[in-house]
Amino acid sequence: MKRLFFLLTILVLAFSSCEDKHMQSYMANVPLYLSYDDLRSSFKVSGERALEKPGKIYFKDNYMYINEYQEGIHVVDLSDPENPLKLSFIEIPGNVDISIRNDVLYAESYVDLVLIDVSNPSIPLYIKRIEDMFEYVIPPYDYEYPLDEIDQDKGVITGYEVKKITREIDHNPYPWPIYYDYSLESSFRGAAKINGVGNSFGVGGSMARFITYDDYLYALESTYKLKVIDISDTDQVEVKSEQYLWGNIETVFIADAHMYVGTSNGMHILSLDQPFSPNLLSTYQHITACDPVVVEGDRAYVTLRSGNNCGGNQNLLEVINVSVKTDPVREASFGMKGPYGLGIDNGILFVCEGENGLRIFDASDINNITQNEIADFPGIHAFDVIPLGTFLLLIGDDGFQIYDYSNLEDIQLLGSLPVKALED
Repeated sequence: MKRLFFLLTILVLAFSSCEDKHMQSYMANVPLYLSYDDLRSSFKVSGERALEKPGKIYFKDNYMYINEYQEGIHVVDLSDPENPLKLSFIEIPGNVDISIRNDVLYAESYVDLVLIDVSNPSIPLYIKRIEDMFEYVIPPYDYEYPLDEIDQDKGVITGYEVKKITREIDHNPYPWPIYYDYSLESSFRGAAKINGVGNSFGVGGSMARFITYDDYLYALESTYKLKVIDISDTDQVEVKSEQYLWGNIETVFIADAHMYVGTSNGMHILSLDQPFSPNLLSTYQHITACDPVVVEGDRAYVTLRSGNNCGGNQNLLEVINVSVKTDPVREASFGMKGPYGLGIDNGILFVCEGENGLRIFDASDINNITQNEIADFPGIHAFDVIPLGTFLLLIGDDGFQIYDYSNLEDIQLLGSLPVKALED
């Protein structure tokens, strides 16, 4: 009898298991792939092309490098700030972040790292591609629909097609299967002036996830990993160390041999006394929001933005005293409209507010920054800036712009490169 009961139990479980799975049709985000072979044979330098979806920016030696989101890099000559000249376009699929050390440009290309010789920026030269340097990541998708199964062997994901599919799914109360929890796409500060003396490093914006310092490239990978890459020898580029940081890491900034990592929950401060192994000194915590950070002297300036994947519902500018690196303290907080990137130069603070434009403040009185507004440019879209002592470089959905702020009472737009829609 016991044996019969056991056999019946097995049959019931097997039948239940079959019942737990069934075919179901539903709308989903179906990945579009670029094969690894096509990715790794894709490098190409072509003639100048229009900006269409500009992303992050980097400046070095009178040249501007403007990311075209996930497509490549525009090389722009800024020798004449009133007439920025597009020289060429470097095709790099999957590119979002860049950084430069000496005359080598380091650019991500989905899972790979591409090295480019820019000693002559008008003729960029391919050096090498280091395969599988970074984690497999996916671009954002339409969250109203589930994500179909991902097959990494097919290549990298370049986008999605929302269409009806039929899949075998587990029986559960949801209208679609549970899908993979993959990382989402990722998307330096140094002395530099237009017509000034060149140096080994350039200047990036506050939204950067790549930054170079000493002999190392620091890359924020996924939402928690700081990757330290030794770039002292281009023939032997290798990962030196990896460090895990909590809080959904987003942006990185370096000042006075310290690294400031902005996260959706706060700001980490790390010592670079040993550049190959950054040492976490402290963490400043704030409300949940997207968080770029810049630093000047003993103060860090952080913008917090709501209405995005970072969470949170407040738009703020915070000022943090970082004179004691192990104990950062908030000094002031101000309401903003929807801040993105920012820049600080000799007490002058530049804040990008997306579709609300650019705002410029005198930050010398920490308690009254927003009361000391110098200028407001509401008619532009502002994503990020790089201040260079006299000139302000700005990028946004409208394109690239250069401002002369040598006279704070009369800040002037000098030159611009509009996106294609505005050119036509």
